[in-house]
Amino acid sequence: MALTFYWYPKCGTCRKAKKWLDEHELSYNEVHIVDNPPSRHELEELYKKSGLELKKFFNTSGQKYRELGIKDKVTSASEEELLDLLSSDGMLIKRPLLTDGNHVTVGFKEEEYKQKWL
Repeated sequence: MALTFYWYPKCGTCRKAKKWLDEHELSYNEVHIVDNPPSRHELEELYKKSGLELKKFFNTSGQKYRELGIKDKVTSASEEELLDLLSSDGMLIKRPLLTDGNHVTVGFKEEEYKQKWL
């Protein structure tokens, strides 16, 4: 199972997730989410496979999210508009994102990682 781990090295939650993956000896491809964000198409695939609402993919505690007033847009914008917005800047995407091509987790919750990835 080849995992792709989208992360931002300065993010504490991402570092915890990375440490967890390393401790459980799971191999993964590391992708810097700001330098190499997932494309719009990739985000759409991740979203559809995750089973989550699209708004769960937004980094709501991020500075960019607040600056751009996305909180108000999330409730009224179309799925297409939200995907365009997410793909425009890696800092808008909640991280870490972890996928094996079939399953997706957004953020890091140890219980969820245990259930999905072990």
